[in-house]
Amino acid sequence: MKPEKIQPNPLALIPLAVFLISYLAVSLAAGDFYKMPITVAFVLSSVVAVWMSKGGGLHSRIELFCKGAANSNIMLMVMIFILAGAFAQTAKAMGAVDATVNLTLAILPGNVLAAGVFLAACVISVSVGTSVGTIVALTPVAAGLSAQTGISPALMSAVVVSGAMFGDNLSFISDTTIVATRTQGCKMSDKFKTNVSIVMPFAVLTTIIYVLIGSGAQSAFVTGDIHWIKVLPYFIVLAAAVMGVNVMVVLLGGTVLCGLIGLLTGAFDVWGWTTSMGAGINGMGELIIVTILAGGMLEMIRYNGGLAWIIQKMTARIRSRKGAELSIAGVVSFANLCTANNTIALIMAGPIAKEIAQRFHIAPNRSASLLDIFSCFVQGIIPYGAQLLMAASLSGVSPVGIMKYLYYPYLLGVGALLAIWLGFPRTHSQPAADGAMEA
Repeated sequence: MKPEKIQPNPLALIPLAVFLISYLAVSLAAGDFYKMPITVAFVLSSVVAVWMSKGGGLHSRIELFCKGAANSNIMLMVMIFILAGAFAQTAKAMGAVDATVNLTLAILPGNVLAAGVFLAACVISVSVGTSVGTIVALTPVAAGLSAQTGISPALMSAVVVSGAMFGDNLSFISDTTIVATRTQGCKMSDKFKTNVSIVMPFAVLTTIIYVLIGSGAQSAFVTGDIHWIKVLPYFIVLAAAVMGVNVMVVLLGGTVLCGLIGLLTGAFDVWGWTTSMGAGINGMGELIIVTILAGGMLEMIRYNGGLAWIIQKMTARIRSRKGAELSIAGVVSFANLCTANNTIALIMAGPIAKEIAQRFHIAPNRSASLLDIFSCFVQGIIPYGAQLLMAASLSGVSPVGIMKYLYYPYLLGVGALLAIWLGFPRTHSQPAADGAMEA
């Protein structure tokens, strides 16, 4: 069957403009990026998308919107979000987060405290798959260490945020990883290997910087008991994901393992387990709603020629793969600046990036890696993002004060640009066949 020919049409982007005005402009006017619920902004833009779309009567346009919302990639993301929420909350209720914090703090070298906290945040964020969760768990500890050692609280907060963004970019259960790989159609393990090659040297460089800045401070904290069995699910989930096991199997198995350990250790009973899973799933509600609405809205924009117009303009002067990769970086960075949410930015930029990647023969894991890296880079440095706002609130310093010590996010952005310029790493997976998906 011959694919439909869609003519570029800038007017099809009006729903996106409605979203930006209703969310970005209203938030700026209110002085609070969380005053306007992002779900409401997407509802408004979705209504406009259906109202102004071509494609027949109202019933036909609504069907087209639902087709986009129920796209197989969207539904796969929703299922993974559900399982990730159940796993993360069960692990937290079982005590895995506290056990991981205690373990990482217990092995910190006392005379390089800032670097040690950075490494602790890296380990925790990779394990739990959420930068905000890592910041919530570790910032109070870092603030206490700052008060006891004399290290700047802004520096210690930045150390935690930097480590949190490391894991947000690499964790297999991070929503950014899930969205980046789903929209590009690649395996998580392939994207992980590409990401590690790019970011690891700069994580090491960041550690050295924090060693030099924080040297001389003595450790002055007392860790709790280390329960090795409670850390076990994170190690198993990470190992299974690296080996390429289906992510839904990994998350389901991790949830069951956390539940069994929780029952054996008395952390909760059966009903406590089910309550934890329910709370984790419910906690993903806003993200699931936004994902579905964004899928429908983007399908309307695509159908009416909006994506074709963006791609035409962005690729008009591109003559190389490097230029195409810079375009992918630019799209997701702009979306992230507008939404202050790297997951939502990836949902919006993913389809555009895939079109560009296919046109210029960029491997799916390469485009997924660039999307995730640049979204985490931007999210990690904007003072109105959840990460910096949360860290500032917990440590009692301003987001702007934290920004000057965010060495890892800055190096992450520089490193990604160098990777594009040098074409590094040179080994990539082959583009997936049309319609091929790996859950």
